[in-house]
Amino acid sequence: MNFHDILHTIITHWKKIFAVSFFTTIFLFLIFLFVYPHTYRATVVLLPPEKNTTLLGLSSFLSQQNMTSLLTPSLSNASSQLYSEILKSRTAALYVIDKLKIQNEFDENNIYEAARKLSKNVNIELTKEGLIKLSVDYSTKFFPAFLDDVNRKRNLSALLSNTFVEALDKINNEKIASRSKKARIYLEKQIAITKTVLDSVELKLQDFQKRNKTISLPDQLKASIESAAKIKSEITQKEIELGLLQYNVQKDDKIYQSVLKRLEQLKDQYRKIESQNEDFLLNFSLIPQIGRELADLYRELRIQNEVYSFLQQQYYKEKIEENRDLPTVEVLDPAIPPSRPTSPRILFGSAIGGVFAFSLMSVIYIIKASKLKIKF
Repeated sequence: MNFHDILHTIITHWKKIFAVSFFTTIFLFLIFLFVYPHTYRATVVLLPPEKNTTLLGLSSFLSQQNMTSLLTPSLSNASSQLYSEILKSRTAALYVIDKLKIQNEFDENNIYEAARKLSKNVNIELTKEGLIKLSVDYSTKFFPAFLDDVNRKRNLSALLSNTFVEALDKINNEKIASRSKKARIYLEKQIAITKTVLDSVELKLQDFQKRNKTISLPDQLKASIESAAKIKSEITQKEIELGLLQYNVQKDDKIYQSVLKRLEQLKDQYRKIESQNEDFLLNFSLIPQIGRELADLYRELRIQNEVYSFLQQQYYKEKIEENRDLPTVEVLDPAIPPSRPTSPRILFGSAIGGVFAFSLMSVIYIIKASKLKIKF
């Protein structure tokens, strides 16, 4: 059959073809409207994670040392990609299920299976600007207009999306608090050790001054000791920083390697100060025995005081981070109940069904006409 014959066949039977197509469209429209489950989706938009929003006390200290560019996500800010993975995690889904008490709607017997099903309904879109668009598909039962509360589903779809944001914020704060707690415990131990050493050095210095009737050091020697003590205290601080970093990064991390390199530089400086070839500072080996002992005690006292002050500052920073309850997620657009379902697309689906019925009926009549033409 040529095109003219095909067109003639369709025109000849257009009433029947149109009738079937029309009733098919109406039938699908009614099925989609009253029978098929409706899926609602409410979208919440999050701003990109800002730098320093999740900084620990240690990383704040490092940033003061012009090391901000080296900060990794574990110490500075989580990337948008990391946020999306957290939102899809089982932990986030469990938080939402527990908060909204909706386990029965996914799996009433196994909460982990319910969390898995809920996670599959989470949709994450990352824009090139770093914005995070989060939505959760939430479906009604069959015959939604008669067997389900459509308004509740619409409202709950928005509540689900907003609660996932709460889950993200809670997980962030828990991780920050966990790292800060480990750092605080480490610092507490170091403070206790340093305080013991400091008290011991103070007693030794007092005892030495009483026994030898010595009160102070010459200004030149005092300047040399203070310079050495300052560098030595910096060495101890860097060693403590390395101890803190072990809770956040691997030893091959850029931050760890940078602090380690700085530590080696400080040790080299300290060795030069104590060496006999140093010209610009008073050589410790030339000091009389009593003066040298006094100088050693004075230097150790200065070192321990500097270290103790540093530890106290870091300790209170980590303690604040551990107990803080500030939001880590900024919402640009909160989710609101959708006015219509995202699926099924009632008009579009019905139209596609009508077009398919029209095409199918046309093919049937064309085939019949072709057989009759061949027969005659």
